Amino acid sequence: MRAALPQLLRRTFSPSPAFPLHFSSSHRPLTCPSCSRPLLDPGRRLVASSAFASSAAAMLKYISPDELAAIIKSDKVPGKDYCVIDVRDDDWAGGNIKGAQNTPSSQFYVHVNDLVQKTKNVPTVVFHCALSQVRGPKAARIYAEARDQLEGDGEDIPHQVLILRGGFSDFQAKYKDDPELVENWSKEVWGHPEWL
Repeated sequence: MRAALPQLLRRTFSPSPAFPLHFSSSHRPLTCPSCSRPLLDPGRRLVASSAFASSAAAMLKYISPDELAAIIKSDKVPGKDYCVIDVRDDDWAGGNIKGAQNTPSSQFYVHVNDLVQKTKNVPTVVFHCALSQVRGPKAARIYAEARDQLEGDGEDIPHQVLILRGGFSDFQAKYKDDPELVENWSKEVWGHPEWL
C-alpha cells in the first residue's frame, strides 16, 4: 500500500506550476503548496492538522442560483457587500453574471493575493466556473486560505467564501432573460442544449 500511495496522490493532485508535487526516495515530506505544512510524514502516512481540516470544511459552502439572484437583486452593493468571481477561462465568452469579475483559473494562483487585497473588505465572495465542480471550488479554497491568513493577521474582516451550485451553466439556464442578473448572453454559445 505504501508504494501505491504516491501513485494515488499523483492522480488525485495533478501537478501544475502552481502546485508541483515531488516524490523522491529521500523521504522528504510532501508539503501543502499554500502553507508548507507536511501532508505526508517520512513513513508516508497522511497527516492533517485540525486547522487544515476545519478550514477546508468551512470553505466548501455552496449558494444556490436563487440565493445569489436574491443577493444581486437586493439593496446590497456589488464590490462592497458582495462580489462574484468567475474563474472560467476561454469559456467566459458567451455570457456572465452581471458584474462578475473574470479571474481565469489558469492564472488564478498568480493573482490570488491581488484579488484578496482588492476584496478584503467585502464580506461575501462567491466563486463559480461553468459547472462549479473543479475550477470554482479549487479557486474558492485557494482564495479562502489566503483571506483567512489575512484575517488571522488582523488585516481583514469576518467573511464568507461561497461556491455557486451548478456554476454559470445552471444560473444562465434559469436567468438568461433577466438583464439584472445575466449580461452578454449569447444564444450561439448557450442555445444548444446538446452541448451542455
